[in-house]
Amino acid sequence: MKRNQITAHFSGELILSAVVYIAFFYFNDWVTGYLEYSKGVNWVYLPAGMRLFLVLIFALPGAFGIAIASFLISYCGGYSYGLITCIGIGFISGFAPYFARMVVVSNDILMSDLNNLNLYKLLACILIFALISSGLHQCWFIFRDLNSGSLDNWFVMFVGDVVGSILVVALIKQGVDVYRSYQSKT
Repeated sequence: MKRNQITAHFSGELILSAVVYIAFFYFNDWVTGYLEYSKGVNWVYLPAGMRLFLVLIFALPGAFGIAIASFLISYCGGYSYGLITCIGIGFISGFAPYFARMVVVSNDILMSDLNNLNLYKLLACILIFALISSGLHQCWFIFRDLNSGSLDNWFVMFVGDVVGSILVVALIKQGVDVYRSYQSKT
């Protein structure tokens, strides 16, 4: 590929990741807003599943897209955080799934092209991602002296990331199965 094709490809994946993440964030707020435990901490967090999915598929462009989207949501949305706090939230949101991807690839749990992906390896990815994401978010919240930073909130965020990830993966799998079924009939 030529350099401008690579740049266009990277940019496209970054923008797609950002748009999809923003859509999932607001959809989750609409559907499960009543399950919010504390500000930014949800019992069911569907965007976590989409973050993991986008980064598993797009890798670095996905991480950057999610980081930018998360920054924009926290800085321009209904949260009253400062600029530095929002940059940290964006960075953690985008790069926690990337770090999880690096962990599972470097430990031979998953191949970088996802060829050996199965249910057990996907569950390992989800658990590793949820541990990294919830842990880093809570450390950042505590460091920034936000009310959301606590052990209780870590647990709820971990559960919300796991549940949201499983639901999104199940939804994607169901969509793929329906598509395959449709394709086999035509």
